[in-house]
Parts: sequence; C-alpha cells; structure tokens
Amino acid sequence: MSAPADFGFERVPAEEKAARVGGVFDRVADRYDLMNDLMSAGLHRLWKAFAVAVARVRPGERVLDLATGSGDLARALAARGADVWMSDVNARMLARGRDRMRDAGRIAPAVQCDAERLPFAAAAFDCVTLGFGLRNMTRKEAALAEVVRVLKPGGRLLVLEFSRVWPPLAPAYDFYSFRVLPWLGRHVAGDEAAYRYLAESIRVHPDQEALRAMLEAAGLERVEHFNLAAGVVALHRGWKLR
Repeated sequence: MSAPADFGFERVPAEEKAARVGGVFDRVADRYDLMNDLMSAGLHRLWKAFAVAVARVRPGERVLDLATGSGDLARALAARGADVWMSDVNARMLARGRDRMRDAGRIAPAVQCDAERLPFAAAAFDCVTLGFGLRNMTRKEAALAEVVRVLKPGGRLLVLEFSRVWPPLAPAYDFYSFRVLPWLGRHVAGDEAAYRYLAESIRVHPDQEALRAMLEAAGLERVEHFNLAAGVVALHRGWKLR
C-alpha cells in the first residue's frame, strides 16, 4: 500500500483519496458555479481572466485545460482562438464544462482522465492550464511530471490555486474559511462537509514557494508566481525550455 494522502486534515490511504474527492464534486456539481460566485464575491472571474492573460495564448495554439470543472478557463482560452482540450477526472464536472462550452457556441474535445496518467502523446500541447485542481490530486508530483511530458519544448504551465494569505489577514481568513464557507455549503449547496474539506485542503496545500520548488523539480524553468487577493490565490507560471 502506498503512503497516506491528505484529504483535508485527514490522512487517508492514497488509494481512497481520488474516490473521496470525486464524491465531493459529485455532490456539489449542480451548485458549483453559484457557490464559486458566492464564496469569492465574484473575484474568481477576475483571477481566471488574469490567468488567461498571463497564458498569452495565440490563435491555433493547442491548450490542455486540466481539472476543467465547469470550463471557465477553457471557454476564455477558446475565445482567444486556442485549440482547447478539456479534461477532468470527474464525469459530472466534465459534462458540465462541456455543456457550458456548447452553450457558448463552441465545441472542444472533452476527455475524462486522471492527471497522473494523461492519455496524450509527448509534446502534444503548447500550454497547459490547471485551475483550482492541483490541490485535489493525490500524487501532485506525478501529475506535474505528466504535464511536463505532454508540453512541447517552449510550452508553459499555468497553475491557479488557493495559496497562503498575507499573515495579517490570516485570522479573518480563518474565520471566513471555517465558519462562513461551511455555512454557505450547508444552506446553498446542501453539503457543509464539502466546503469544510475545501477550507482544510487549502491549509495543507503547498504555499507559494513550496509550489514553485515543485514546478522546478518537475523540470519547469523560469518559474514565477503572482499573488492575487493578498495571497488568497496565487498564479504560478513555468516554462518547459527543452
């Protein structure tokens, strides 16, 4: 049996984490977008727009949007002329993202797969985006190694993820995370536990510098990060130069 994995503050067998995370998203899929707007007061839209701007995609570039969820990043990248592939391990979330892409008048391949075992050829993509998904993966290093494998030389990865908030704001952020988010989860999504997991998973996720080191260890270079909302969220960008 492999080493235990974090599921929020719990330590669970690595073999169980994916199923438990999948259960969380199965339960909240129908209210996922509404909860994103409520939780962030709409700021998630600005964070994603910033990520798309920093990605600097050009028309015709092939982009893989991992952990696509309801497809916000994928639709914005497609609107810039990219050839976007959507991917998620969760069937309900992937279907939601695919349907919203169709509602926007665009068609994109939608592939259900585990980011730790991507079914794509080496050097297949110019850019990979990963929005709020790395935190939920069991073996993050394995997923990052797969991303580097499928990137073309000169390609880039962008990771948008919750991170470590500016320390003076930590007490207020903790109150919001552990009191307000579960309350919203209970009353809006009908699932308090899912949003308690969200708050806990943020706390055990690597901070800005630790994630930067992970990206470099995976083989990316010129890695940099941008703090958003005082570090509530960070965007990391790294390049596969050879």
